[in-house]
Amino acid sequence: MESSSEGQSYWIPLADLMTGLMMLFLLIAASYMMMVEQTTTLIVKEYEITREDLRRALQTEFADKLKEWDAEMLGDMTLKFKNPEVLFDTGQSTLKPKFKLILDEFIPKYMKILTSEKFKSSIKEVRIEGHTSPKWSDGVSEKDAYFRNMKLSQERTRSTLEYVLQNPIADSNINWMRQVVTANGLSSSRPVYLSNQPTVIDDLASQRVEFRIVTNSEERLSKIAETMAISKK
Repeated sequence: MESSSEGQSYWIPLADLMTGLMMLFLLIAASYMMMVEQTTTLIVKEYEITREDLRRALQTEFADKLKEWDAEMLGDMTLKFKNPEVLFDTGQSTLKPKFKLILDEFIPKYMKILTSEKFKSSIKEVRIEGHTSPKWSDGVSEKDAYFRNMKLSQERTRSTLEYVLQNPIADSNINWMRQVVTANGLSSSRPVYLSNQPTVIDDLASQRVEFRIVTNSEERLSKIAETMAISKK
């Protein structure tokens, strides 16, 4: 009887210790998860505030010029130059004089906002995107037309990028602009459709140049996810 009693007295404190340790680990895990959730929420909130401030800054700066340039500011801060007759001659990649004049006015103001202390660290990429209609003038197949338009759109965005980097504002921001500003020819992969016939492509509106901003919020959230994955191992 005495040995049985001694055994029980030994196991009861050990069980209490294990229960205490388990509760401690659960408390640490819960605290860590709460910290991660709070950090994620903070980053998302900062992203939303920064994005809205940037959108307002761009809208305020260019509101009076959009009609003159035949351009449009989209909800995701993409600025779309939508008059193909102003941009390039048919089948050519050389910037037309009027488009150069527009860029001469647009680029210094645009880059001044993006490279400001408030926004610069939040910008991951500025994409110059070239878009075409699905058509090609000599009646080639749909597949060949796509690849020819891909080549043309890439040449056009490259020409636009070269002109952008020749602007005097690039002199003081050249390293940042070389890393961030990219040229992307997308051919006819993202056509514009007629508003009154949503299944019919608007060939004229599909031919455009867009300046699209990509922020680094997704990158920061991915790093948090990676940190969580490592901590679980």
